[in-house]
Amino acid sequence: MEHNIDIDDDLANQLSFPSSTTQKVLSRIAQIKLVSGHPEVYEPCDDSFALVDALLADRINLLEHRPTVCMEVGCGSGYVITSLAIMLGQEGDGHHYFATDINPHAVRVTHETLKAHGVHAEVICDNVASGLERRLEGMVDVMVVNPPYVPTPEDEVGIHGIAAAWAGGENGRTVIDKILPIADKLLSERGWLYMVTLTANNPFQICGIMRDKGYASRIVVQRSTEEESLHVIKFWRDAVVQGEGKEPTSTNKAPSASVMNSLLSQLPWLPFWNSGS
Repeated sequence: MEHNIDIDDDLANQLSFPSSTTQKVLSRIAQIKLVSGHPEVYEPCDDSFALVDALLADRINLLEHRPTVCMEVGCGSGYVITSLAIMLGQEGDGHHYFATDINPHAVRVTHETLKAHGVHAEVICDNVASGLERRLEGMVDVMVVNPPYVPTPEDEVGIHGIAAAWAGGENGRTVIDKILPIADKLLSERGWLYMVTLTANNPFQICGIMRDKGYASRIVVQRSTEEESLHVIKFWRDAVVQGEGKEPTSTNKAPSASVMNSLLSQLPWLPFWNSGS
């Protein structure tokens, strides 16, 4: 499968001449393997790799951010939360990791993926992260989400089996729209959210919804494959946005020019990293 990838000169130099620490991180992530699996657990694919590439693209900022609590919602195979833990370090470095998935088979596979690569996270069988809302309210510094985003009939959302990993309902937004308010509740004042979206999800509209909650946004990675066009968007609380005092907008309202400009101010794309690349 071909990927449309663009790398600016500065980023190309970083990848061509990485520091020894960066080189080790990239090598460990590239070598992540699934040590177990299950027919009903979503294996890493283009969207998973795009999300990890977004974290790699923002790694310097993440290290400077020094997050204490990190979380993945919908961990599936454990590839993303394992990658994040490898990038940032372990509990001894002051980091605590949580991962949730509604699929008990995914919880088991994630446990085994983490263990096989020498990292740890508390993995919980939960619908989105509703069971952690009270425990972690306002504490999550980094949240990563690869939600079910594929447009499907509504009756396929949340069904048992692997289809639940991608069935997103009308416009692929049913699960995304449930995640956004939970993310807002869990994120700390300095919390960052990284979310995978599809063009059909209307990412501009999603950014408009989050802007009404006081978040700025930026596309970190954009990737087109033969099957879909993906955007990994980073959200963070922004004092300027919060100070605008906007009234909540309808979800059908077109995004403002400021939202459009924010999205068009993109970080460079990173290449496709996985054990086979």
